[in-house]
Amino acid sequence: MIKITSDSTCDLSPELLSSLDITLLPLHIVVDNESYRDGVDITPLGVVNFVENEKKRCQTAAVNTFEYQEFFSQFAPHYEAVIHVNIGSQFSSCHQNAKLAAEEFDNVYVVDSQNLSTGQGHVVYEAALLAENGHSAPEIVEKLEDMIPRIDASFVIDKLDYLHKGGRCSGLEAFGARLLQIKPCIEVLEGKMIVGKKYRGSFERSLEQYVKDRLADRDNIDYSRIFITHCMCPDQVIQKVKDTVKTYANFAEIIITSAGCTITTHCGPNTLGILYKRIDKKQL
Repeated sequence: MIKITSDSTCDLSPELLSSLDITLLPLHIVVDNESYRDGVDITPLGVVNFVENEKKRCQTAAVNTFEYQEFFSQFAPHYEAVIHVNIGSQFSSCHQNAKLAAEEFDNVYVVDSQNLSTGQGHVVYEAALLAENGHSAPEIVEKLEDMIPRIDASFVIDKLDYLHKGGRCSGLEAFGARLLQIKPCIEVLEGKMIVGKKYRGSFERSLEQYVKDRLADRDNIDYSRIFITHCMCPDQVIQKVKDTVKTYANFAEIIITSAGCTITTHCGPNTLGILYKRIDKKQL
């Protein structure tokens, strides 16, 4: 048997993790020099409480090499192989640390998802399905590396306040976005985050246009599954996005997941993205 593991940043639901026997290693959320484990000692609601009510600064910190060694040692002796999927190497030093830790084992494979949240989650999910279907570890890694560039990951952020607090945009940019009701779309492109289209108006109306822009009249979408991943969005907003997705595309699976503490720390509440795979046109 092959064991699939990942960083907590993959944002897969507890139900999916349990059904596919995926184990996560939490990143750290540092609040005024006190460290918490993502999803273990702290929840997204806890992050928001620290930032908005206690006016504390929250930051994320990578898993270190020793922690990865301890983690891999739980599984490597008991499985044919361990495949660990990291948050993208350009977002965190997790991948570099995991690769160093894996050198201590002869059956641990480390994969750079080049993504985050359920962009990374797609890779983890695929790895688990391939393992269930009896593929060898090298085969799984090869298939994942082929799929990784074809993941379409993006989010719309309601307010830039959390990006500003984390030093990722200026106070003037955050103020201007609030004043003009700008909702930026953040896209993952070649392993990096870039600012895409900037929507104007209410968050809900911006999301409708965003879903249309991502899904309408496309000929390169893999309709096997799509994740709708959100940070503390109201139920009616999530349902509206789901209905809009169905208007423009017929996915076999629409999976709704909540973003964990890492995305919450950087983006804040009222962040929502749709994340899916593109088809490999070379295979058509």
